[in-house]
Amino acid sequence: MDLPLIYPTTRRSNQSDDYHGQTVADPYRWLEDADAPETAAWIEAQNRLTFEYLASIPARERIRRRMTELWDYPKMSAPFRKGNRTFQFRNSGLQNQDVLYVLEQPGEARRLLDPNTLAADGTVALNTFAVSEDSAWLAYATAASGSDWLTWRVRNVVTGADLPDVLEWSKFSGAAWRHDASGFYYARYAAPAAGQALAQANYDQKLYFHQLGTPQSSDALVYERPDHREWGFRPVVSDDGHYLVVHVWQGTDTRNRVFYRDLHGDGGMVELIPDLTAAFLFIGNDGTRFYFRTDAGAPRSRIVSIDIAQPEPERWQTIVPESADRLESVTLAGGRFVCTYLHDAHHRLVVYARDGQLEREIALPGIGALLSVSGEREHDDLFYAYHSFTTPPTNFRFDLARGATELIESPAVEFDAGAYVTRQLFATSRDGTRVPMFVTHRKDLAPNGSHPTLLYGYGGFDISVTPAFAVTRLVWLEMGGVFVSANLRGGGEYGEEWHRGGTLEGKQHVFDDFIACAEHLIAQKITSPAKLAIHGRSNGGLLIGACLNQRPELFGAALPAVGVMDMLRFHKFTIGWAWVSDYGCADDPEQFKAIYAYSPLHNLKPGVCHPPTLVTTADHDDRVVPGHSFKYAAALQAAQGCSAPVLIRVDTKAGHGVGKPTALVIGEYADNWAFAAHALGMTG
Repeated sequence: MDLPLIYPTTRRSNQSDDYHGQTVADPYRWLEDADAPETAAWIEAQNRLTFEYLASIPARERIRRRMTELWDYPKMSAPFRKGNRTFQFRNSGLQNQDVLYVLEQPGEARRLLDPNTLAADGTVALNTFAVSEDSAWLAYATAASGSDWLTWRVRNVVTGADLPDVLEWSKFSGAAWRHDASGFYYARYAAPAAGQALAQANYDQKLYFHQLGTPQSSDALVYERPDHREWGFRPVVSDDGHYLVVHVWQGTDTRNRVFYRDLHGDGGMVELIPDLTAAFLFIGNDGTRFYFRTDAGAPRSRIVSIDIAQPEPERWQTIVPESADRLESVTLAGGRFVCTYLHDAHHRLVVYARDGQLEREIALPGIGALLSVSGEREHDDLFYAYHSFTTPPTNFRFDLARGATELIESPAVEFDAGAYVTRQLFATSRDGTRVPMFVTHRKDLAPNGSHPTLLYGYGGFDISVTPAFAVTRLVWLEMGGVFVSANLRGGGEYGEEWHRGGTLEGKQHVFDDFIACAEHLIAQKITSPAKLAIHGRSNGGLLIGACLNQRPELFGAALPAVGVMDMLRFHKFTIGWAWVSDYGCADDPEQFKAIYAYSPLHNLKPGVCHPPTLVTTADHDDRVVPGHSFKYAAALQAAQGCSAPVLIRVDTKAGHGVGKPTALVIGEYADNWAFAAHALGMTG
């Protein structure tokens, strides 16, 4: 048992708020101001204590070294084609950011965009990009220090030179090129107030057209809705170049509207799907016949066609009907619909003709997932990348005309995958719901309850947690650990009903599911409470905080990362308002009751012995602002009823996780695993 730590003093204020007659104290409100000198001093003191503690763990450096060794292997994404060129991302091993290449002649690759040259420490990342239809131009957006704010530039694919065009204050946006390559559509916000870029709420997104070679001030406003400040716009140009299709999103609600504009006519925006009733994702079109993947009337999704000349719902035609498995995505390639399905949270790949007739299922190597599937309507080549918990991303080409599969690249990782097995177990949640989880461990595992186990979960926003390869997890397995990935309600594994079952007043189901998985692992004698660590990020950090409050005796260590911990105020910062569709909002009296009942910050019980906990966040996180983790860590330190450590680790020049440099990722996970190993008494 560790000796009691002396935590930095955290000032408590008298701040409190009235929520529908309920007074709620918020003594650490001042920590929400991440740039204040007092907060900076608090972060410095907390980091000093945390890193002193981590430095005292003998295994820490060995874990970091092994993680670095395993990470250092050549990585290549599945190729993708645009126009007459093929592109691919590559990483020599330990590069902080992946590099975009153009594949010229067989065996020849030309470097097109290397984000590692944009910042010496790797903290400027490529966030998103779009290649013009003629493959002559690359519109690319970079993000600095993990922020969601994007800066767009345009690069000549032939020369590698950038135009002077620079577009600022874009966020949550892709780009869609006009087919004449004169420019592209993108979305942006107004510039935030001075000093508020990382905290100010993001409303009033607008859709613009940027013409190449002109300043951003000349961009043409395409569409805005000041009467609906929460609406955002994701543009797509149809394959024939005839239509601009706009997915109108509203926060993280899985439902969306769809508008379009005829780019060959003089008309304005047409509201094809005017109401927020279901999800509609544009796949492609044949003239006026638009194809969509939708969960309208089909919770696990189907493919429908809508003739925009006769768009009434009663005239919609089902092309591929709903099945027992969730239809997760559709690619129009080689004139066919290539469908990715989720079967008990792992992928299947099925090909249908344009009329909906089944052609074939493409066999995948095992129980795993597809990282990417890409193809072009006019080409028979389909590229896809497959991975599993112990199989690194492996690239394949499938000839849709001949029905033949070709292995392109299979990376070599210095890890004995043959010594491990992945199996799927099912727990029973409190209300009787069957909850799946993937369990990866050594083949010779003895069911004696002694195995250090890391249980990971998310459970929200229709996001499916599928088998995934990660060097960090390989290291945990080599340390003698068991890795478990739980599939909780709130995710998208079984369609919209599964998602909705873990939202709003049903959010407690997510925590019940996770606790049921933990109890099942113990009942199966895989592990025991003292040997069980739990880990989650973002919405998964909320999961860890809530379960830690509800069942502190069930876990031996907790690793909540960049979590949503203050459920009463999340909607007041950056894009937090968008999460109301999943969480609800404390401004609503009934939703307040449900949220307040599980909010991690507000349900800590003073004097209770919480397991060793390492909270992680980053100073540039403008998705889940770091004030969540700051306040939670301060409150948990104050409430802790035993000597088990409660620490917070704050990364600098980092954000929510997207585009995080390799070096910082390795450092963070090595510290997490070292902390958990020490807490669980691992000696391997």
